[in-house]
Amino acid sequence: MQTQLKRGTLELCVLSILRRGDRYGYELVNIISGCMHVTEGTIYPLMKRLKDAGSIDSYIVESQEGPPRKYYRITDGGVAVQKEQETEWRTFATAVNRLLDGEEQI
Repeated sequence: MQTQLKRGTLELCVLSILRRGDRYGYELVNIISGCMHVTEGTIYPLMKRLKDAGSIDSYIVESQEGPPRKYYRITDGGVAVQKEQETEWRTFATAVNRLLDGEEQI
């Protein structure tokens, strides 16, 4: 179940992080890994899908600590997607929490 939940919410998590500021891929992995287990092999294909969908774009920044880094930023379209997904998530989570807490109405 945890894998399915992650798969369904990871896009929302990435877009939400990028709304707060541009990040490079490995940085995204580290931020998300602080809350749930993810790997670079999960994040990079998602980033490609988001870029292909026009929700994010990327740019290269030279690094003094190694090779250049590809940074990702959210687009206006991505902000709209993130807001919609966040509303859906909050509605869904509230409904599930009500059921778990025994607050269902018959």
